[in-house]
Amino acid sequence: MTTVAQRRASSPRELTRVAERISFIYLERCTIHRDANAITAEDADGTTHIPSATIGTLLLGPGTRITHQAMSVLAESGAAVAWVGEHGVRYYAGGRALSRSAALLEAQATRWANRRTRLEVARAMYQLRFPDEDPSGLTRHELLGHEGRRVKDCYRRQADRTGVPWHGRHYLPGDFTAGDAPNQAVTAAAQCMYGVAHAVVAALGCATGLGFVHSGHELSFVLDVADLYKTEIGIPVAFEVAAESDQDIGSRTRRALRDRINKTQLLDRCVDDIKLLLLPDGTTASGSEGEDRVTLQSDREVAVAAGRNYSGEVTW
Repeated sequence: MTTVAQRRASSPRELTRVAERISFIYLERCTIHRDANAITAEDADGTTHIPSATIGTLLLGPGTRITHQAMSVLAESGAAVAWVGEHGVRYYAGGRALSRSAALLEAQATRWANRRTRLEVARAMYQLRFPDEDPSGLTRHELLGHEGRRVKDCYRRQADRTGVPWHGRHYLPGDFTAGDAPNQAVTAAAQCMYGVAHAVVAALGCATGLGFVHSGHELSFVLDVADLYKTEIGIPVAFEVAAESDQDIGSRTRRALRDRINKTQLLDRCVDDIKLLLLPDGTTASGSEGEDRVTLQSDREVAVAAGRNYSGEVTW
């Protein structure tokens, strides 16, 4: 009989594309195990089977226990795993997703390492968010000021649209209930967007810590990507949820945001936006995302085949 440990890992071409996956699944107070190529969530109400290849990010809330075999199949499927607080509103730790090509990572590192191109990417991110404004001449500090004004304007517009009273953004880390209903919804939406962005960034093989707007944190690039959709998706959904009721804000925000993400095909768009930011000229980074291939660096930016000895080509 074939055991779990003897099953071969799926090749990149056999995996479900990131854009076709469920954006995120939140579980709490259950035990998560593996059954063939699915994970199972067992609680007092029974056992639920979830195909691992359909998951973008698995958010593990309080009271969850996960087995080694469950983590193994999630890694083979290229799913990201994050341990979060109740309602999914605080990030604790994350499991690394499967990525086999360093193509986009190398492009990201190249643009990040140069201060000029790093600023170019930050400006491009701003223009993706606010296409009606040209940020080409703005300094970094000016970008921050313009972004802050546009976000404040977004809060006011959404409050007027939904009829929800808005007294400013107030968030107390570690205490989700400290804010009023719209603030709780905005916090829940933001944390879910971080999980979605984390899944895409990791699945593409990019470095989560090399941010172009945010810096100094292991998830700086994840925060950059999540913010691209804050004023278009995250904040509007949060105010719509708060307008319906002030009860069960966390779970209702997650469900509403998940539906909006799937309806707008955000994962597909997120993949395209990251590629556009890191490869703005439409060039293709060396290597294919689906290839499991290792090369060696040689002179003049030439990559040569690994797995062979080059001593005969060197004059001693």
